[in-house]
Amino acid sequence: MSEENAAAAGTEAEQQFLIQRTYLKDLSLECPMGPEAFLINQQPDINQNLETKITQVAENLCEVVIKLTLTATLEDKTVFLIEVQQAGLFVVSGFEDAHLAHVLNVVCPQILHPYAREVIDSTLVKATFPPLMLPPVNFEMLFIQAAQEQAEKASH
Repeated sequence: MSEENAAAAGTEAEQQFLIQRTYLKDLSLECPMGPEAFLINQQPDINQNLETKITQVAENLCEVVIKLTLTATLEDKTVFLIEVQQAGLFVVSGFEDAHLAHVLNVVCPQILHPYAREVIDSTLVKATFPPLMLPPVNFEMLFIQAAQEQAEKASH
């Protein structure tokens, strides 16, 4: 084995990525129209907002939270607003900064997003709204776009 291969194998052996736990951090559902919302026969417009927050909890332990906010509107009235904060604790160590940023901003949200989708769908069904199956999110593309926007801002 060459020295380069041995060094690469040593680096990979030192990298660690573990899911400590996933959990629902916050859930909110508002139905400002009240029972009038259940009489609507039209499909409301759905607006989705997605945010990610990363917090270092301890050495090699990070909390990643994805916050999904969905607002259903019909004309100028809000039918419902649901906000979910799905979180996870991840053990992450041995990664270079660029790779660490990728793991925390792409891999962790990809793990959490299906949980948030399920919470949104089941909560809306329990509120007697039709199921709302959200499509998957391409966190890789969002990460690349954010990096490009940051590079553009830095160059100006």
